[in-house]
Amino acid sequence: MLIPSIDLKGGQVVQLIQGERPAVATDDIDAWVQKFSRFPRVQLIDLDAAMGSGTNDHLVRSIVTTLPCRVGGGIRTVERARDVLDYGATAVIVGSSLFKDGRPDVDFARRLSEAVGPEHVIGAVDSRHGRVVVKGWKETVDLTAAEAVRELEPYCGEFLYTHVDKEGLMEGTDLEAIMTVKRATTRRLTAAGGITTQREIDLLGQEGIDAVVGMAIYTGRLDVGTSG
Repeated sequence: MLIPSIDLKGGQVVQLIQGERPAVATDDIDAWVQKFSRFPRVQLIDLDAAMGSGTNDHLVRSIVTTLPCRVGGGIRTVERARDVLDYGATAVIVGSSLFKDGRPDVDFARRLSEAVGPEHVIGAVDSRHGRVVVKGWKETVDLTAAEAVRELEPYCGEFLYTHVDKEGLMEGTDLEAIMTVKRATTRRLTAAGGITTQREIDLLGQEGIDAVVGMAIYTGRLDVGTSG
């Protein structure tokens, strides 16, 4: 299944290359919300909150009342997770907060899972050069993505794996890297990072893996009118 992504930064919908260089920015948020209205799942990320540079909370509150959104970005406490779910989010995406001192923070993961239910927790495990990266992909954890999901599996109903090496480049993703993570968990897996073509989406779908797509949609490379 294709899951379109809405990334918010500075009150705009944006797409960044490798999480840094802006490639797309638009104020016409309503147009994209309308365009994605037929999708059963949409991914909504507050990049400012994730980077600690501000918040787009007013937009998050508005969008989740219209679209079935899984929401991530700056969810560092149980209280914040509860708030976002109360807005109407279907699940929270939690990444950097699941790691501490170079290891999965099992204590936080357990508390979060017990508070909101594992079915509402999507563990975000991002990987660059074969190792997990956190805090805006600035810090490396000496774990593979597969090792991380194995430890976090009891507390997450789903995982989001981002192959950062390919993120925003529209050169295709790394299907084998994604499958390695898939084989490491019994939980549902969603993949992101460079997914560009309908063929990739179909191949992932055959393995029961959902595909988050951003850049290819916003640049017109992938026509969401014929994708799903």
